[in-house]
Amino acid sequence: MRLTLLVPELIWPEPADQIALGEKPTDGLSWLEARARFSRQARQPFELALSNLFKPGLDAFAPLRLLGEKSGQTAQDGCWLCADPVHLRFHQERIILADAGAFDLDDAEAQAIIASLNSEFADIGQFHAATSRRWYLRLNSAVDHAVKPISAVAGRRVDGELSGKNSPLTRWLNEVQMFLHGHPVNEARQNQGKPAVNSLWLWGTGSLPTLGRPPFDAVCTDNPLAIGLSLASGLSPQACPTGLDALLAKHPTGSSTLVVLDSLQSPVLYEDSNGWRRSSEALEQNWFAPLRKQLGRKVEALTIIAPTVYGQLEYQLSAGDRWKFWRKGRSPRQIAEQLAGEKSS
Repeated sequence: MRLTLLVPELIWPEPADQIALGEKPTDGLSWLEARARFSRQARQPFELALSNLFKPGLDAFAPLRLLGEKSGQTAQDGCWLCADPVHLRFHQERIILADAGAFDLDDAEAQAIIASLNSEFADIGQFHAATSRRWYLRLNSAVDHAVKPISAVAGRRVDGELSGKNSPLTRWLNEVQMFLHGHPVNEARQNQGKPAVNSLWLWGTGSLPTLGRPPFDAVCTDNPLAIGLSLASGLSPQACPTGLDALLAKHPTGSSTLVVLDSLQSPVLYEDSNGWRRSSEALEQNWFAPLRKQLGRKVEALTIIAPTVYGQLEYQLSAGDRWKFWRKGRSPRQIAEQLAGEKSS
């Protein structure tokens, strides 16, 4: 098998964090990292790194992500936006964005807000909630609206993203924010001490693109954007397996397979050191340690692509690399320290 793993936030962004990067077994990852041909590119969001594996230059993420949802809403016609619910807060004179992954928002609350938005802003378009966390807007007329994907702004400062822009949607978003401020759902949430849904993050504008066949025979993922990209490319994506052994049991050894392992992304976005460590240990046990045994056997070639705060990291290995026994592996802490040093120099 020729295997590609897309693993966003493979390396924790704070080298001095003892909780995330303290002593822990990483024999598999360290062994692979030591033998790999390494390259680093400029930092880019997970969504862009993912779409580039199918077709470079894609940015119509909204209809593609919608295509991968289980909601049954079609993405075939019209211009779509991801209109994800967010909470904006002031912190030390800065505006920080929290997406709905950072706070609880149930389906009833989401549907109530969606219904009100559709009633108030029908002249703009139609809102849809695929889940309580992922919303969409089908515009009545297409517009240009170039904004960073949600993964690039969640948990981060967004002052510069919200000011200095004069697109019609940016001006309209001010009206939406005022409308949401007085919404009964938000009033109830604030009375309960919960963050209000006081804005939307509008991104991924476009119509559903036509994609050719990707350089993979199979895609394994639970990520809706990856599912949509696969479907638009003529593939039938499969659920992400529990580990390498489960993958090899289902797929022929001569296949070319992409697996999206995004369990480390949310802990980084929400600064959850313990959560990242637990997910990292699971990846070590289920993927990296087994890959150490199978490289040069059932896995003839391996590529690991990791969008991180240090840049997009890429590790390539072929069957013969397993014999490079003189190369010594490094711990995730050592890797993070080197990457951070190179980034600051």
